Amino acid sequence: MSLQTLRTLLADKLGGNSPSTILSADQSTGQQPMTLGDIEEHTENYLAVENGEGKYRGGLTGALAGVGALLCAYLAVTDYLAGDIEGTIDSALFALALFFIPFLWEVMRPLPLPILFNRRTRELYFEQDRELYHSPWDCIAAAAYEFHMVGPYTGGMRNAALEVLVHRFNHPEEQMLLSLGLPIGKSLDLQESFWEYLRSYMNNGPWFDEQGNNSTSDAFAKSQLEVRYRAGQVLPFTWQQLQEERRAAGGKNYLDYSSAVMLVCATLLYPMGAIQEFTYNIAKRRARSRWPDVVTERLHEGGPITRLIDLEQEKV
Repeated sequence: MSLQTLRTLLADKLGGNSPSTILSADQSTGQQPMTLGDIEEHTENYLAVENGEGKYRGGLTGALAGVGALLCAYLAVTDYLAGDIEGTIDSALFALALFFIPFLWEVMRPLPLPILFNRRTRELYFEQDRELYHSPWDCIAAAAYEFHMVGPYTGGMRNAALEVLVHRFNHPEEQMLLSLGLPIGKSLDLQESFWEYLRSYMNNGPWFDEQGNNSTSDAFAKSQLEVRYRAGQVLPFTWQQLQEERRAAGGKNYLDYSSAVMLVCATLLYPMGAIQEFTYNIAKRRARSRWPDVVTERLHEGGPITRLIDLEQEKV
């Protein structure tokens, strides 16, 4: 896989009419590292980037169970207190159905696997339709480019994509451009910042500071991971904001109308968000078992350090 191949693919896609930047593992873009909320996990051995629409998994369970099931549970309690045993049983069974049916449906359906960056072997892994794709990090070919979308209601919207060139395991002739995260609403500078985060992790990590330099502290990585939206964290985040406003006010009346409404809404939506996040985490754990052994064994400390491209070359 070469940069020339990447340039050819980009030329065919863009026609030379959009701003673009060719990226590499050993050259800085000059931007500061930033996650853009696309990082799912940042560990000492690997970094996982969210892939596809899987991050919305659990939304149906959260809506039906967090609202409908709780309402039915409330009705079951009121029926019990009123001595209506039949009504209690019906409401309780309906509440259980509103939770378990969507939960099992969302958990059992395959969840798209994340894009993995392995620091131990310095390579990238991606799975699609049970086929494994990969690229060695040190000679990775990547590019960021802008494009425009025009809609009847939004008008023209500028977006930017970040893509890397990967090939199918044991079939190097089968190549594809892999998008790292959703491009909607992002600029070329933001995608370059995300690339710097990946570069800092692979070259200087696992922990690094705001400039991408190696650090013994994981504080910067944790602060970046907090940017990622999690449905179950809306209420804790809102409460933390109010506590900061209280400290800044020095004990004075700090709670205005909008803050009160925000707190009430966050409290009411908390069960739905917590159930959604719980369902997503279960589906994610089940999905990880789908990685081939050649990937999972290389993610663990003490596992093989040979790259997949080395295994391919051994067969030649």
